[in-house]
Amino acid sequence: MIYIYNDYGGTHTTALAAAYHLKEIDQSERKLTKEEILSVNYFNKLTKKDSGKIIFHGIDENGDSVYTIGRKSSKIVVPAMKNLILLIQSKHQFHEQIIFSNTSPTVPLVMSIGGFLSRGLKIDFLGVPLLVIGAKQCCDNIFRLVENTKRIAQSNKEQVTILENQEFK
Repeated sequence: MIYIYNDYGGTHTTALAAAYHLKEIDQSERKLTKEEILSVNYFNKLTKKDSGKIIFHGIDENGDSVYTIGRKSSKIVVPAMKNLILLIQSKHQFHEQIIFSNTSPTVPLVMSIGGFLSRGLKIDFLGVPLLVIGAKQCCDNIFRLVENTKRIAQSNKEQVTILENQEFK
């Protein structure tokens, strides 16, 4: 199985989702610390040139691969990838199950502003503190989204599944 977490930039909520998925950060009844957030691989590290790149984060406890992608504002990237995967599966007997899970619904306004300031305008001294505040606000939702993604993946037999995750707003 292959998991691909996706959102606008691919460097904030997707990075946190991959870290939760791979158990690099733990979920408990407490909020993540600033240090935990900033130490997550790829958190606030990607740039515009990384848009559309599928980034490998690791292998989970079940041997499944975890990736992320920043799709910008395009609504067609994930459906296009699904169609390409289905084509490859039909032509080349590739039968890996793939789950696309959208983390965008978890993004609070403060994180959007922080991401724009930090990644868009390169004003880290303003953007990073806002990103940390936003990550603390949404970490529980991201954790629940990841757990739901795993649960659906285990029970679903579709070759390619797209989860929009609107229930995690």
